[in-house]
Amino acid sequence: MTDSPLIYIVAGEASGDALGARLIRALREETGGKVRIAGIGGSEMQAEGLSSLFPMQELSVMGIVEILPHLRRILGRMRDAADDVAAKRPDAVVTIDSPGFARGFVKRIENRDIPRIHYVAPTVWAWRPKRVYKFKAAFNHLLALLPFEPPYFEAVSLPCTFVGHSVLECGADKGHGVVFRRHHAIAPDTKLISVLAGSRSGEVKWHLDVFGDAVRLLRQRYNDLSIVLPTLPHLKELVEDRARSWGVPFVVTTDVTDKYDAMAASDAAIAVSGTVSLELALARVPTVIAYRFNPVSHWIVRKLVKIDHASIVNILRVRNGEPPIIPERLQDQCKADILAADLDRLLSGDGNDQLAAAADTLNSLRPGDEMPSICAARTILQIIGQSGPQSS
Repeated sequence: MTDSPLIYIVAGEASGDALGARLIRALREETGGKVRIAGIGGSEMQAEGLSSLFPMQELSVMGIVEILPHLRRILGRMRDAADDVAAKRPDAVVTIDSPGFARGFVKRIENRDIPRIHYVAPTVWAWRPKRVYKFKAAFNHLLALLPFEPPYFEAVSLPCTFVGHSVLECGADKGHGVVFRRHHAIAPDTKLISVLAGSRSGEVKWHLDVFGDAVRLLRQRYNDLSIVLPTLPHLKELVEDRARSWGVPFVVTTDVTDKYDAMAASDAAIAVSGTVSLELALARVPTVIAYRFNPVSHWIVRKLVKIDHASIVNILRVRNGEPPIIPERLQDQCKADILAADLDRLLSGDGNDQLAAAADTLNSLRPGDEMPSICAARTILQIIGQSGPQSS
């Protein structure tokens, strides 16, 4: 083992990019900076020094039917990444989420002696439980975000470590709402709604129109309503084009710090299901979760999915015998009048109960006293034979 191990990290979407960036920082901390990073990632991982093999956005496709037109390109990128691993000969390969691409990619790595670690255990507890065997064949170790996940994989002798959810480190609880409102000339008593339509162009196109219709309905009750739309740089133009037709004052922001300031400034939010729901809970923003996608994909998924909720907060509460607390409007329920009514209730006071319940649930995502990314970094270093941390 070299004094400066090379870790090959692959993320395929925005939430994985954020996890990867925190992991890179933690690996540096645990090795005293003596670590090299290669792989595939987005703007956050690149800000930590990664030179991405190709743009991460090429992998950001979600849905069973939606992925078909992109399948040839994605398969080609799997081969490209495997060839890059062969050339660089890293000490470990860490894939983050995007389970379809991750498993296809590592299967193409010819050197089976390289430790293959998957960060974000697949949700076999929610659908397709037999995937545990496919992941056992592809990976040496899994890093789980949720405390109840390891037994599903340990049952088939696939090591799995609960490292916690590093969204707890994202800074969403440290936003400056007053500063955001002052900077954008939004009065303190103006009702401000965060609208988060997803990290993929397909998600944005599917959701922004119905979200816009909900905003128009809400405007009939709140004349002083304003909107903030946090998004990614490559989606900014698309989001602005859709929001211009809403007839409501809006701000589009692409900076991570601005996103958390916007959340802190907001009275309520509507967001697609995903990691952003945890960010909003950390920021103490009452939220409605919504999602819809291709009807054929939805029909297939409903045949396979074994759970009734999409929000991590609701999933954890139900598993603990508690009622769900966050409104979820999925597919046929994702309609403007329903979403507007949900937001109205949150603005009228129901949001306070949601925030109190969500705060208790978030605590279960912590792995003891360690920060999640530090726990993940230490686990990876232990697997490759470098126990860390470095003492000074």
